[in-house]
Amino acid sequence: MQKLDKNNYIPRGVRLLEANATFCSRCVYDEYVPSIEFDENGVCNYCKMIDDIDAIFKAGTDEGEQEFLRIVEEIKIKGKGKKYDCVIGVSGGTDSSYMVIKAVELGLRPLAVHYDNTWNTEIATQNITKVLEKIGVDLYTYVVNNKEMDDIFKSFIKAGVPDLDSPTDLALAEVLYRVANKYGVKYILEGHSYKTEGVSPLGYNYIDGGYIKTVQKKFGSHKIKTYPLMDFYSFLKWVAFKRIKKIRPFWYIKYNKEDARAMLEEKYGWKYYGGHHLENRMTAFWQSYYMPLRFDIDQRNNSLSASVRSGFMKREDAIQSYTTAPYLEDDLYEYFLKRMGWTREQFDEVMNQPNKTFRDYKTYKQRFERFRFLFYILAKANLVPMSFYIKYTSKKEF
Repeated sequence: MQKLDKNNYIPRGVRLLEANATFCSRCVYDEYVPSIEFDENGVCNYCKMIDDIDAIFKAGTDEGEQEFLRIVEEIKIKGKGKKYDCVIGVSGGTDSSYMVIKAVELGLRPLAVHYDNTWNTEIATQNITKVLEKIGVDLYTYVVNNKEMDDIFKSFIKAGVPDLDSPTDLALAEVLYRVANKYGVKYILEGHSYKTEGVSPLGYNYIDGGYIKTVQKKFGSHKIKTYPLMDFYSFLKWVAFKRIKKIRPFWYIKYNKEDARAMLEEKYGWKYYGGHHLENRMTAFWQSYYMPLRFDIDQRNNSLSASVRSGFMKREDAIQSYTTAPYLEDDLYEYFLKRMGWTREQFDEVMNQPNKTFRDYKTYKQRFERFRFLFYILAKANLVPMSFYIKYTSKKEF
């Protein structure tokens, strides 16, 4: 396994073009994306899935904007008399920074919540502080034990699966639920946008608590103690019994990431960190090194395809971007090895083990499928994201 640099890595986009691979005629997903299908016009099933979501939420239209304003008023009514009426996860990235500002502008009283997996970049930490101090929003931070978290990351690498970032995503979700419950808040605002991010295929980033428990038990050396694990029953408790709703504002309102970034830089002294979700070093390593070199997956095609579908970028420009190497922060590879306690040779040995997927381990996937109708009702009530219902409860995997 070679260290990723501009001299020895041929970008996935270049190799796909040289091999005359089939691309979706509408976005930049290729024939090797998990579970992809093309219709008679060459349009992929992922584009159609986004169309279905857009038909429901109508992001950026008058109808979508009005529905979100209705939800905002509902949040205010339900939060009357409480210190906070919603919680918002913040990472120091573009989406969450813009969203917490937007919430305050709309008259909401959010509590910002940060899950610290101990891999934050300094820029991300500074961005959080700059934005929240200027708008006067309180911050709740949960810090996991770094040795425990690193051991979980090592377990996923040893398991041979692509889902290295999943433990962070699930932990953030659990912390948001816990904090919302602690303060009697019934609404969590999430900064996801199907217009700018799309919906990631399950084969790129599967996540559930059973999966994490299984992998850690098999490959880990630390017991789960400080890591905020969300098992199946915790999940049901939050969504079905506590009925804490998850709202994604960008699924309703007009949102342009480039405009948001420019505003943040101009008004808040916020700084860019190099790429989508690269504000966290482990996420950056996963996306820019681990996925491309071990699995030949370049996750930029998610956001590039979303930008093309939404008209933010021309398809030919997106393909051109895909032919460049992913951005990798200087010294990140060495930092990763030091944190993991691996030599380059030890890491290479692990990286060259057979690749696997979540299907090779015990997960909650069949349970999610079994309770599909329940999750449909919960999704319609904004108690689980619609993307969860579409991806996780269907026997046909996206």
